[in-house]
Amino acid sequence: MAARRYRDGAHLPSRAAGPGAPLPRLLSAKIGMQPKTIVISINASWNILNFRLGLIRALQAAGHRVVALAPRDAYSERLEALGIEYRAIAMDKQGLSPARDLALLLRYVRALRAIRPDVFLGYTAKPNVYGSLAARMLGIAVVSNVSGLGTAFIRGGLLSRIVSSLYRLAFRGASTVFFQNGEDRDLFVAQRIVPAEKARLLPGSGVDTARFAPAPLPAAEGRPFTFLLVGRLLWDKGVGEYVEAARRVRARAPGTRFRLLGFLDVENRTAVPRREVEAWAAEGLIDYLGHADDVRPAIAEADCVVLPSYREGLPRTLIEAAAMARPLIATDVPGCRHAVEAGVNGLLCAVRDAGALADAMLEMIAAGPERRAAWGAAGRARVEAEFDERRVAALYLEAIARA
Repeated sequence: MAARRYRDGAHLPSRAAGPGAPLPRLLSAKIGMQPKTIVISINASWNILNFRLGLIRALQAAGHRVVALAPRDAYSERLEALGIEYRAIAMDKQGLSPARDLALLLRYVRALRAIRPDVFLGYTAKPNVYGSLAARMLGIAVVSNVSGLGTAFIRGGLLSRIVSSLYRLAFRGASTVFFQNGEDRDLFVAQRIVPAEKARLLPGSGVDTARFAPAPLPAAEGRPFTFLLVGRLLWDKGVGEYVEAARRVRARAPGTRFRLLGFLDVENRTAVPRREVEAWAAEGLIDYLGHADDVRPAIAEADCVVLPSYREGLPRTLIEAAAMARPLIATDVPGCRHAVEAGVNGLLCAVRDAGALADAMLEMIAAGPERRAAWGAAGRARVEAEFDERRVAALYLEAIARA
């Protein structure tokens, strides 16, 4: 099969077939893969439903049995309603208690022993660490995904060293460890957390390019220019800089609208308190839209999608917005700069710098509708070429076959 080069060096299958082609089944047949039982484990059912559903469907289409193993939340029943085999596992997502983490390891051992999978697919920190360790103890093949380095790596210090040591131990038994950008991969290899031969690149979690179709930019006449930030409301996502930039832009372009869409009250040490968001809304700086299972209407109503994050793997929100032909603004950090090419599909700005973000927003407004439309079209073309979710499925099928 022909290959093209992902911008960080990984090889992806060529998209010779049309969007509806049964790529997973074709690839499974080509590499002679027998049906397997695969456990996919993440720290939230919500995450599985919103970010991994396409992968699950591709694995099922290839003939595999897929079991979702995650803490029970409001989205667990929806997984079951979609016909996905689901098992609950209790998890203290952010805690640092050795006793609770040992209990989690034992729960993983019991769950995996009952399911008896051939392959364990881990995502997010605790499933990657304790699920992978349990799988290794039971002789189950492991394929891991480091979708982002998270707060521990962003903040550094003792916690970062502890997490690095746990990853190093857990990934010792993995056959493949996927990363979503080359900088994260190189960091893990340089710190000897993952051997270079096991570290592979993945173009994010992939996007359904038919579902996230281009949407015409809102008509400019008689409506305010609208920015949108989509994501969990965390300080590490640059929410504070977004709000301060809104204050500065409003001083020069008073009618501009700033929207926030995403979960409040999340289990994360950098979560933005609800009272802060309510105060910003009361001040008239932002419109908080709550959270939504379908982000497409909010993206369609925006002129530009913004993510001033401190560090990312490969931000799904930016890829989805690009798929819908929206110009982007993001910080010049790992992950974000892999989604945004400055002057091609949007603008980059300095991290943790509300002034630089405000300047980029004003530049976006001044660019005019034709230039913004050209940036949006370039972003859509790049998503089609590099980030289609079928490419992600193809790489997983190859990794599973090697496991």
